[in-house]
Amino acid sequence: MFQGSIVALITPMTPTGEVDNAVLEALVAFHIESGTDAIVAMGTTGESATFTHKDHRAVVQQIIKYVGGKVPVIAGTGSNSTLEALEMTQAAKDDGADGVLLVSPYYNKPPQEGLYQHHKLIAEKVAIPQILYNVPGRTSSDMLPETVERLSSISNIVAIKEASGSLERAKDILDRCGDSIGVISGDDAIAMDMILMGAKGNISVTANVAPGAMHQMCKAALAGDRATAESHNTPLLGLHSKLFVEANPIPVKWVMHKMGFGSNAMRLPLVPLAEEYYSVLIEAMESAGIEVKL
Repeated sequence: MFQGSIVALITPMTPTGEVDNAVLEALVAFHIESGTDAIVAMGTTGESATFTHKDHRAVVQQIIKYVGGKVPVIAGTGSNSTLEALEMTQAAKDDGADGVLLVSPYYNKPPQEGLYQHHKLIAEKVAIPQILYNVPGRTSSDMLPETVERLSSISNIVAIKEASGSLERAKDILDRCGDSIGVISGDDAIAMDMILMGAKGNISVTANVAPGAMHQMCKAALAGDRATAESHNTPLLGLHSKLFVEANPIPVKWVMHKMGFGSNAMRLPLVPLAEEYYSVLIEAMESAGIEVKL
């Protein structure tokens, strides 16, 4: 259902930490013009962890408005509270999102049965396409392939964003689930190889910076054309790694600022990029053919 280059969109802010809706609208237009296949609103890269529920919902609503049906909008609605995730998922459906992205419950470390029951309940209660999101490096909660296989039988659980960083894990899910659930990469560094292996696309941080190249890479990889995919991916390798020199989204927010998309403001406890990394990121931008405007 969802495939190709799916940007995990940043949330631009004014220097005082308010959402900069003018820049947000410009970002949406930039992605639509560049061929981005879908937009994730208020995921981790959108700084969802520092937003109130009211503000979170307002950003999703604005992105849906700016997109105007041109590409799918996937709202981040995950929480470590099942009831909270349920409420946010229902709100996203009510607001017109095309799907939701549900991170595995973090901090409280549920067992596999808890993960299964959490996602099963939300899927049964809210009739919207749902993407599981496994990112154990952030959540300390690793959804194992056998749990994904169990959940894949639920009709509106349509995909998993697999961000464990392991091609072996992706292959295990693909082998177990076949076409019953789409596998989407959550790691730019191995996205091309995952797609060539059978994944449907990539939910990407790099796509914020280089949406056209990421779209072309995913398109070629989906067609099984490794050579063309590599020709688009190779210049981006620096971005794939250097956009994580500090916690995401600190580096990508700085790069987008340098590209002319708003300020470098973050909400605490995140802070702007440390100066020691400026030259590293500028080098990665230049290698990718990205103009440094500021």
